[in-house]
Amino acid sequence: MAGDEISGGGPKLPSRKKRGRLPSWAPPLIYVAIGLILAFPLFSLTYYTMARTSTPEFCASCHEIQPAYNAWKTSTHTNNAQGFVADCMDCHLPAPHDTFEFFYAKTAHGLKDIVVHFVDGPEAYDRQVQREKAWATIKNDQCLKCHRNLLYLPKSRGAMLAHRTVLYPLPGYEKRCLDCHRNLVHVDRSFYNYKKCDL
Repeated sequence: MAGDEISGGGPKLPSRKKRGRLPSWAPPLIYVAIGLILAFPLFSLTYYTMARTSTPEFCASCHEIQPAYNAWKTSTHTNNAQGFVADCMDCHLPAPHDTFEFFYAKTAHGLKDIVVHFVDGPEAYDRQVQREKAWATIKNDQCLKCHRNLLYLPKSRGAMLAHRTVLYPLPGYEKRCLDCHRNLVHVDRSFYNYKKCDL
């Protein structure tokens, strides 16, 4: 006791927790909860916007895209025995597994189309020029998202061999799917082109 008084401390009192202070685990939990409360509506809004603006009907809501939409509706990318439908996004945007590139391309295309629509007007839209631009940007990966089993076509040996040269090209002999399959979809037709299943 005397030693305590000499050191100037006096008798030690039992330590008490400070009132009003959160436990150490509480702040991280609060930050996570705030993050979820803010992130969930933001993610939902983004997903909803992406889903609503990714349909062919949305693309066709612009007058200048209507002819391309009508041509797509009569093509084999819509009418086929397999029951498969390839939408605008499937061909005109990068494969979704390249997430960043996919979202970037979708946003860039959308903003460009809106600006051109409202600034230049629908009259400035040159369909042939836009087709050439689209053909220049479509990569084989975009076709291969859907067309996968190209090396087993027993009724079309020539097509099977041609596909082999595209999938496994010799150096300097690289080819694109659109080198042969250029005018399949956006061709104006007065009839519905229906592809039968020949396998």
